[in-house]
Amino acid sequence: MEIEQLKSDIGRRMEGALEVLQKEFAGLRTGRASISLLEPVTVEAYGQSMPMDQVGTIGVPEARLLTIQVWDKGLVSSVEKAIRDSNLGLNPVSDGQLVRVPIPPLSEERRVELTKIAGRYTEEAKVAIRNVRRHAMDDLKKAEKDGNISEDSHREYGDEVQKLTDAYVTRMDEALAKKEEEILQV
Repeated sequence: MEIEQLKSDIGRRMEGALEVLQKEFAGLRTGRASISLLEPVTVEAYGQSMPMDQVGTIGVPEARLLTIQVWDKGLVSSVEKAIRDSNLGLNPVSDGQLVRVPIPPLSEERRVELTKIAGRYTEEAKVAIRNVRRHAMDDLKKAEKDGNISEDSHREYGDEVQKLTDAYVTRMDEALAKKEEEILQV
């Protein structure tokens, strides 16, 4: 494997781990309404599971209220059930084809619990980053063993991989700090 290709592959895989972390963070409920809160919720519709945004339009008319304008009247009860079953602690109310989802304020206990969950998500993402680093280091070792790169090049590329790893871990720590601040904000 060419070294430049290896570096771009490492960067792409680490960026993917960061994106997954940010999606998981988006699903964590803070005290404020956000469309991303309902993105991971799937609705049983037409014999299959569909993302919420494929059965209706999600809106945020107020800071503590989400609305879903369901396109098919027959799916309103499925949308309500999906939200109730999502373990987000939300209680939807339907009004015709409009489903209103009030966002209750978070208790202090729930806020602390959510920060722990965010920390766990971050740790899982860091493990993914470290796995990418380990695979890259193994590839470098193999390239050196096969005679494709010198020992000095191996060390140099290994340092670059470590710097990239450190940079992504730092970005994840920053994202966690920002999310914790958002969760703990009353």
